[in-house]
Amino acid sequence: MLGIILIVVAIMYWSVPAGSLPTFMPGYDAGSTLIHVKHGVVTFILGVLVFTLTWFKTGKKPAGKR
Repeated sequence: MLGIILIVVAIMYWSVPAGSLPTFMPGYDAGSTLIHVKHGVVTFILGVLVFTLTWFKTGKKPAGKR
């Protein structure tokens, strides 16, 4: 779930200007039209990493490792 949330936040960083972000998000700057590309890239990578690690951690175990 956290991985999906981080990916959604990354999409917000890429599509919403800094002045329109929620005030609790890092990078909020009142009145700014700047798009935080680097914030989005880092958040997206973290989201994919968390999602992937969770996928492998909860996947099926090999027959000999149960």
